[in-house]
Amino acid sequence: MSELEAVIARYRRFAEEEAPGRSRLYEQWALAVQATPELATVLARIPAIHRQPPLVFAVSRLLGAPEAEDADWGAWVLAHADILVAESTARSVQTNEPGRCAALLPALSQIEGPIALLEIGASAGLCLYPDRYSYRYDADAGRTRRLDPTAGPAAVILTSTWSGPETELRMPTVVWRAGIDLHPLDARSTDDRRWLTGLVWPGESGRRERIEAALDVAAEEPPILRAADAAAPGVIAELAMTAPSDATLVVTTPGVLAHVPRGGRRRIIDAARASGRWITIDAPGLHDGWNAPIEADAWPKDRFALALDGEVLAAVDPLGAAVEWRPDAAGRLG
Repeated sequence: MSELEAVIARYRRFAEEEAPGRSRLYEQWALAVQATPELATVLARIPAIHRQPPLVFAVSRLLGAPEAEDADWGAWVLAHADILVAESTARSVQTNEPGRCAALLPALSQIEGPIALLEIGASAGLCLYPDRYSYRYDADAGRTRRLDPTAGPAAVILTSTWSGPETELRMPTVVWRAGIDLHPLDARSTDDRRWLTGLVWPGESGRRERIEAALDVAAEEPPILRAADAAAPGVIAELAMTAPSDATLVVTTPGVLAHVPRGGRRRIIDAARASGRWITIDAPGLHDGWNAPIEADAWPKDRFALALDGEVLAAVDPLGAAVEWRPDAAGRLG
């Protein structure tokens, strides 16, 4: 398959499988690439790891592409090809969705505090504040499990559905927050906030407001953010050594390993487990870091695995909108 064919196939798949029901605008833009070889030729100039549709589309909007449904995005791309290619090449998807904390919380509830939290792929660090958010888990028979910080309901309220057996849920006590990212973002920076909120797809109701509120939380007490490749030897261990010695170090990799080459995934997993406890949210077939193989045929569609130290606990929505606690995991944990 040629580079041009690969671009067309990628955007066709996005238009058919990923955008429908989530963003009508992005669906239209992806269809335009499929239908217009000149657009695909422009996008083929972007390195493959930087030409994902959500990244290119977010950069387009950042640069002022018209977002009206009847506007000609393709004409805009052809008129701004050089700057679109350059800006897309310089940026990466840094979706910092605080909703993932609704999926992380059940695993954090299994760990005695206080906790020192170290996130890989932290972006602006919005998933480093699970103790600062409120949670609402909608369970069976119309029941809602509610958790709030000690000071009361938070400005960020994360809603999720809960299915399967109930397990203990408790707010963690986080005493140290740090993250590693190739290009960390600063919640206090106007430009970084604009980029991060711009990664929200048009049509996603409430998500931009949730991220903005979480950015306010992070800006009040910024975490330690290190610009580095977490897969490089010693990077995770070096930062982990600065965590308080009287806290349990928990390394999290929520959805980031998919963006790391396979060899780097193994190095990150090994370093995380050597440094402390390890919590991850990943597609079941992404790596072999699970303590037991996951049967893909029996796994719920469109769900990732939540695991603590390689032990699978739940099937979760990748962005935290649903948690299905697995009966076998609940039985092992006690």
